Amino acid sequence: MRLSGWLCKGQGDSDLMMNSFFDSSPIGRTLITLVVAAAGAVLAYWLNVPVYMLTGPAMAVSLAGLGGLRVEIDPRFRDVCFVVLGLTVGAGFSAEALATMVRWPLAFGVISLLTWVTMLTCRAVLERGFGFARDTALLAGAPGHLSFVIAMAESSGRDVVRISVTQSVRLLLLTLVVPFVALAMGVDLSGAVTPQGTAWPLWVLVILAGLAVIASRLLNRWRVPAPLLIGAMLVTGAWQLGGVSEGVMPLWLALPAYVALGALIGTRFSGITADDLLRNLAAGLAISAVAVVVSGIAAVAVAAALGMPASHVLLAFAPGGLETMIAMGVVLGVAPGFVAACHITRLMVLSVLLPVMARDRSARR
Repeated sequence: MRLSGWLCKGQGDSDLMMNSFFDSSPIGRTLITLVVAAAGAVLAYWLNVPVYMLTGPAMAVSLAGLGGLRVEIDPRFRDVCFVVLGLTVGAGFSAEALATMVRWPLAFGVISLLTWVTMLTCRAVLERGFGFARDTALLAGAPGHLSFVIAMAESSGRDVVRISVTQSVRLLLLTLVVPFVALAMGVDLSGAVTPQGTAWPLWVLVILAGLAVIASRLLNRWRVPAPLLIGAMLVTGAWQLGGVSEGVMPLWLALPAYVALGALIGTRFSGITADDLLRNLAAGLAISAVAVVVSGIAAVAVAAALGMPASHVLLAFAPGGLETMIAMGVVLGVAPGFVAACHITRLMVLSVLLPVMARDRSARR
């Protein structure tokens, strides 16, 4: 009897320690989140969902977070995945893509104007249609740069929860909607997760990863967004164009990195209550619709001028997550440099416009 009680007590202590590990430890929460993300990816693959390795995990982890599960991706693991994704995307650089860069300035000018128009339209929609305060509407309707927007909201005392929920809905919806829009445009989404070619040997991956980290440190000093991702892209692009050792990222590394990126998108809903979501869901849907429509119109016009597929320009113009849109471009076969350059331009424009428009409003008041 005593032995039975001791065994039961030991089993109970073991379960308690296990639950404590997965609940309170960042590594434990990351493992649980990745399990949920992997299940979402498998289900999305089985249902033949476009870009299943991103959309499936994003939806699964979002639902888990809304259901009360503490979902999280450890920053150290996230950074590793960004390097892997950057190397994966950079492997798609080619001399042909480099030759088309002379036509890109038109796209940069249009996306700068597009960012301003989207901000004004979203602010008006949120203010007049959903009762947002004008300053809150400005930040909630910003087409991207989520971390910068939340920092501005916290420093200015705005409704952080409302802004965060609305922006998170936009980020998730664009991740889910853009592949279906591309599919409707006739894009073949059955392409490979990585560019076709011979996988790099391990020694090349180690060298590229080391160079990517060094490049990211320099880019971080210059305040370039997503320095690890962009640094890895630039290093790999130079490596490929220089003909040092051509190759691609092994699938066994690239696919988990995509799944982790989808999980990272879903973690935006961790800690958000159902009431907060329901109260701001319509507003998030509205600004997402505005972003898709405005970006779609501009993409069609620019695509005609540049002689590029409209779906490719739409991916570069859609105000989704920088890392997500760039990674999705690999599956769609879009020139990675074009997508990255357009999204970095948008974030730079937002970095200037948001403070200026907020300051102008404060001065008037």
